[in-house]
Amino acid sequence: MAGLGKTLIAVGVILVIVGVAVVLAGRTPYLGRLPGDFVWKRGNFRFYVPLGTSLLVSAAATLILYLISRFAGRR
Repeated sequence: MAGLGKTLIAVGVILVIVGVAVVLAGRTPYLGRLPGDFVWKRGNFRFYVPLGTSLLVSAAATLILYLISRFAGRR
């Protein structure tokens, strides 16, 4: 049961971090307007493809998860 408790705590911490990131993402002036983010506007219709932002978030998440796995393996 100790393993399950640690897993639940880790998931909870990750959810808190993601929640804070979502709240602060609206205040970040450059996120969503990176080169590679495409916007097509026609009348009152807007189609948005955040390719550049997706690549940046993916690279950051990969780095963070790599560092976590690297240091979690050393016990």
